[in-house]
Amino acid sequence: MHVASLSLTDYRSYAGVELMLEPGPTAFVGPNGQGKTNLVEALGYLATHSSHRVATDAPLVRHGAQRAVIRSVVVKDDRRALIELEINPGRANRARVNRSPVPRPRDALGLLRTVLFAPEDLALVKGDPSERRRFVDELLVARAPRLAGVRADYDRVLKQRNALLRTIAASGGGRRRGARRQDEEAGFAAAGAGDVLATLEIWDAHLVRHGAELTAARLELVDALRPMAAKAYATLAPSSGLADLDYRSVADEGKLSTDIPPLGITREDIAERLRAALAEVRRTELERGVTLIGPHRDDLLLRLGELPARGYASHGESWSFALALRLAAYDLLRSDGGDPVLILDDVFAELDDQRRRRLTEIVAPAEQVLITAAVAGDVPPELAGARFDVIEGTVTRVR
Repeated sequence: MHVASLSLTDYRSYAGVELMLEPGPTAFVGPNGQGKTNLVEALGYLATHSSHRVATDAPLVRHGAQRAVIRSVVVKDDRRALIELEINPGRANRARVNRSPVPRPRDALGLLRTVLFAPEDLALVKGDPSERRRFVDELLVARAPRLAGVRADYDRVLKQRNALLRTIAASGGGRRRGARRQDEEAGFAAAGAGDVLATLEIWDAHLVRHGAELTAARLELVDALRPMAAKAYATLAPSSGLADLDYRSVADEGKLSTDIPPLGITREDIAERLRAALAEVRRTELERGVTLIGPHRDDLLLRLGELPARGYASHGESWSFALALRLAAYDLLRSDGGDPVLILDDVFAELDDQRRRRLTEIVAPAEQVLITAAVAGDVPPELAGARFDVIEGTVTRVR
């Protein structure tokens, strides 16, 4: 797979830009703040429908414009597909494939697959669990685009269930009475509590169904990713400890647990764990007005030797672990068939000579590698290829 062209309209700093690209390495070179990361960010957004730099769509639209458009021709096995994504902050985005509208933007997911390395990847190791959940879920969708629907369904149910819990908590349904807890049904009898709790049980069932499917997919992914991440880390940092991954679920009596094996457990087993855990924390949820159980609170545990990487790994070890996760994602997508597009956003400047050399050896054979760098010297000679200079928002082909 490779990207043959990229066109941006009102995206970030670009009123308009059109680039013709080719297989092999391509470098975008220019001082910081000139717009080179905007180019590769757009391709990452086209592949995942999210940015590695910001959490919302509004910053992606050029100041003064109402929308942004990303267009790209993607070539896979000699078949070309034109993908167009219109970004509309505050409204639904729209997508077209080969100039035909698709019902939902997520229906275009999977046509372009990328693996993007960036300085922000340190958050995979040092940041909150939400960063690692996002990494896992984006990789899930890249492998199986239908799971984007599962994620969307789960997020919708979670939002509705949280809204109902907030209503209950605000009405006093979860408060204590005297020295003992008030029974929730008795506490709501005068205000139609039976209907409210029946509605909550309906949302419980939806949460369990979608949550079990999402959790099962994550467990399978982590099991496949584990040996690849360990191998990549050993290549990047052979003198450090062994790298390992584990999926930590809150669906075991409301506490983080590592006793769910990736294999040998069915979706029905996971659903039963979720159902039981929800029952255990019901009164606490009613008091706090928030859903405490489900894959939205799970985590990907990263370990170096016997210690968690977060809080114990050095800066260099953290960088190596983050790179190892991305390289494992690349290997996993390749094993499914076809190289994803590799994007290295200002990565080499962050690495010492040893890690730079090893990363170069790993990525050089890729079908297409897109690199951003502040100076040409940051691009390893082994990755010399096409080059664009990016100066004050102007992109010029050099070679």
